[in-house]
Order: sequence, then C-alpha cells, then structure tokens
Amino acid sequence: MKDEQVRELLYQALETELGGVEVYTTALRCVENDDLKEEWEEYLEQTKNHVQVVQDAMKKLGLDPKEETPGRKVVRHIGNALVQSMEMALKEGEPGAAQLVATEAVVLAETKDHQNWHLIGEVVKKAKGDVAKALKEAHEQVEPEEDEHLYHTTGWARELWIDSLGMKAVLPPPEEVKKVETAIGAARAAQGRTDML
Repeated sequence: MKDEQVRELLYQALETELGGVEVYTTALRCVENDDLKEEWEEYLEQTKNHVQVVQDAMKKLGLDPKEETPGRKVVRHIGNALVQSMEMALKEGEPGAAQLVATEAVVLAETKDHQNWHLIGEVVKKAKGDVAKALKEAHEQVEPEEDEHLYHTTGWARELWIDSLGMKAVLPPPEEVKKVETAIGAARAAQGRTDML
C-alpha cells in the first residue's frame, strides 16, 4: 500500500465529514417534510461524531488533523459549492425547490463520504499493526451509518422529485420504511416502491 495515499484518504475523509456538518446544517434550513427533518437531525449528530472518530484515528496514527492537503482543499471546495447551491435555492426557488436541492446536495456529499469509508475498509483489510487497529475501530463505528445516510437520502430525493412532478410518491421512501443498509437492499426497495403506492 502507498502510505502517502492512505494519509490523503484520511485527510479527505475528515474534510468530507466536516463539510457534511455544514451540508446537513444548511439542508435542515431547506427541509419541509417533518420525517426527513427528523432523519437529517439524526444524521447531523452522527456526522458530528464522525468528525471526532476520524480525528481520533488520525491522532492515533500521528497525523495532524489541521494539516492541509491539495485533495482536502478540493473536497472543501465541493462541500462549499453544495452549501451555496442550497443557499441559492432558498433565495430564488419556489416552495419545495430548496428541499429538492438539499436532498441532491446530501446525496452528493454522502456519495463521497460513503466511498471514503468503503476505501478505509479496504485499507483495513491490508493494513497491519497500529494502522489496522485504528482504522478498523473507526470503520466499525462509522460505516454502517454511512450506508444508511446514502441509501435513505437517495430514496428521499427520488420520491420528493416524483412528488414534485405531480406523480404519486412513496413518502417516507421504501428505503426508510424497510430500514435499508445495503446496496442490494436499496435496489430492492427502489424496485418494490410501486407495490407501496
């Protein structure tokens, strides 16, 4: 394994979690659906904890959580753009528009976040010693929550869009109702949505 790239992954993971706090904070200003609001409030608290988990793992590995890397700057820029898109929708959009933009922003942020944790899991499989131990502990705490964040919010985005198009939506979405935690479960929930109409 390339130690420098593992290090970069951890810095990007930290920045993604920090940006996630800002994304959820802004998304909560956009949300109109009470069930989605409740879910995002929970995800915001979990994401704040994820920041701490990554910082703790980095400190165990002798990394400075304040260090800047080129990749970290890019991740921050993308997170800021997601926040700005929601701010724009709040100022200029029709009712419901900001909520749709927020669901998409959360899906985009959680896609990167989910990939970070998947990759950290891959590192755990090959790492040894302190690196393996620190990252395994972090991965076990965070990864299951990241699955839920991505799959459930993707369902919300799809169903709120369907509703905005004037078609019958399943709200809360099947991913939420069925408590989906895997990609296979998410695919099955999406396929089975018509049975829930």
